[in-house]
Amino acid sequence: MTAPGHGAPPSNAGPTPVFQRLAIIGAGHQGSSVALAARARGGMAAEVVIYDAAPAVRDRASALGLAHRVAPTIADAVVGADCVMLCVPVGVMAAVATEMAPHLASGAIVTDVGSTKLSVIQDVAPLLPAHVHFVPAHPMAGTELSGPDSGLADLYVGRYVLVVPLPGTPPGPVARITRFWQAAGSVVDQMDATHHDRAIAMVSHLPHLIAFTICGMADTLDDEGKGEVLKYAASGFRDFTRIAASNPVMWRDIFLNNKVALLEMLDRFTADAARMATAIRTGDGTYIEQQVERGRTIRQGLIEANQA
Repeated sequence: MTAPGHGAPPSNAGPTPVFQRLAIIGAGHQGSSVALAARARGGMAAEVVIYDAAPAVRDRASALGLAHRVAPTIADAVVGADCVMLCVPVGVMAAVATEMAPHLASGAIVTDVGSTKLSVIQDVAPLLPAHVHFVPAHPMAGTELSGPDSGLADLYVGRYVLVVPLPGTPPGPVARITRFWQAAGSVVDQMDATHHDRAIAMVSHLPHLIAFTICGMADTLDDEGKGEVLKYAASGFRDFTRIAASNPVMWRDIFLNNKVALLEMLDRFTADAARMATAIRTGDGTYIEQQVERGRTIRQGLIEANQA
C-alpha cells in the first residue's frame, strides 16, 4: 500500500478534467460563462485560456479573472489547446476559423456555442485542417445580457446542450464534448443540423423576432403612446420583451443564417395570428379559449420539465 503523501492521490481529488487546455474564443455572455463554469466546476478543463478581438474586452476579462490566462492573439490562445470553443457571433465564425486554423494542435477538438448549426458547419468545417475534429454544439441557456461582465458560472446547470456531430466524426471527440457539458451540469442531447435549426427557430429565434418587433412597434407610437408604454407596461409586456435587450449583432447574424427555418415558423405564426384575429373579429370565444388553454398547457410542460 502506498503511504499518504508518497504518490497516493489525495482523498478529496476532483474528477479528471475532460480537457487539459480549453481555449475560448470570444469573451461575451457565453464565452465568459463557459470560462467561469470551467474554473468553478471540476472535470471540465485543467487550464482555461480566453481571447477576444476587442482589446477593451480582453482587459475586462483579465480584470474579472475569467480565465487562467487572457491571450493577446487568437494564435496564442489556440496553440497547444486540446479544445477550442468558438463563442463568437455566427456571422464571424468563418473569419475566426480562417485565422486560427494554422495554429491548431493535432488531435484538437474544435466546438462552438452557435445558435445556428447548418451555417456554422458550412462556414467552419471546410476551413479546419484534417488533423482536428469539429464537434458543433449549442447550449440552450443564456440571458439577454452581453459582454464579459454577464458571465454566470451556473448558467448551464440543468439546461440542455445540443451536440450536433458531423457525419463520419469518430465517437471519441463526440463523447469528450458530451462529458464536458455534463461536467458543466448540463443535460446533453444529440441531433442533426437540419433538425436543430428547425427546432431552434421555433423555441428561440421566432420568440426573439416577435419580441424585437413588438418593441419596434412601440417605438413607432407617438410620444404620448410611447411614454405610456414605458410608464404603464404590465408584467406581460415586461416579461415577454425582456429578450429584446439582447445583442443586436448576434441576433442579426442568427436571423440571416437560419432564414429558411425561421421564415417557415414565421409564416406559421402569421397564419395562426390571423386566425386569432378572425376569432376576435367574429366573436368566436370558443376558439380563443382553446388557444389560451393550449398556451397554458405548453407553459405547464416547461415548468414540469424544469425549463421555466
